Amino acid sequence: MNFIKNNLANLLTLANLFAGCVGAIHLISGDYQTTAICLILSSVFDFFDGFVARAVKSNSNLGLQLDSLADMVSFGLIPGLTMYKALEPFGNEILGLQLPFDVSYFGLLVTVFSCLRLAIFNLDEEQRYYFKGLNTPTNTVLLFGLYYAFRETGTFGFLFENSLFLVLLTVITSWLLISPIKMMAMKFKSKKLQDNYPKIILLGGGIAILIFFQIVGIPMLVIYYILVSLVFQRQLN
Repeated sequence: MNFIKNNLANLLTLANLFAGCVGAIHLISGDYQTTAICLILSSVFDFFDGFVARAVKSNSNLGLQLDSLADMVSFGLIPGLTMYKALEPFGNEILGLQLPFDVSYFGLLVTVFSCLRLAIFNLDEEQRYYFKGLNTPTNTVLLFGLYYAFRETGTFGFLFENSLFLVLLTVITSWLLISPIKMMAMKFKSKKLQDNYPKIILLGGGIAILIFFQIVGIPMLVIYYILVSLVFQRQLN
């Protein structure tokens, strides 16, 4: 019984990893709906592994390492592959220039910086009630959400029909992952209403965006999240 109790959170973490692997395979093959399902499952497992570990008091250094390694696949490799797939149609051409390599490899910068971000997060003890930089799951929702909306509805065509815009998106999101900008975490340090205005504004606006825009609203929600975090920088601590 103690073995199950001590390792239940780790099993959920490994389930996150498994779902991420399956999602990456289907993303490469162009099955974006299955990848979306896998990302949802990874997010659920990623949330509950920490929740269970705290609930049964089974936090461990092994669990910490497993969590980062699993996130590296689900929320590091998948967004990088997303940008790789988005840039793939452009071959080795950008702005009329012929490069000695395919432009799509630029997309993997997201994976490289996701790895760096996860390593920094493991060493940073400040990020209890806020994130320093954009966390990897949120960045994945942004990039895959944009691409999925484009593939399913044709929205954001201006972005995915321009290789320069996609490279800029890759560079900007890679920088956001390791930036010093404070990003809101949905953890309540105080029960006072005035101390939680940013979170209330985020929740209210986020629900409205999802109701009104539906699938297209998913990446828009992340952009809204970034904007709200920027506006309330001083209140995030």
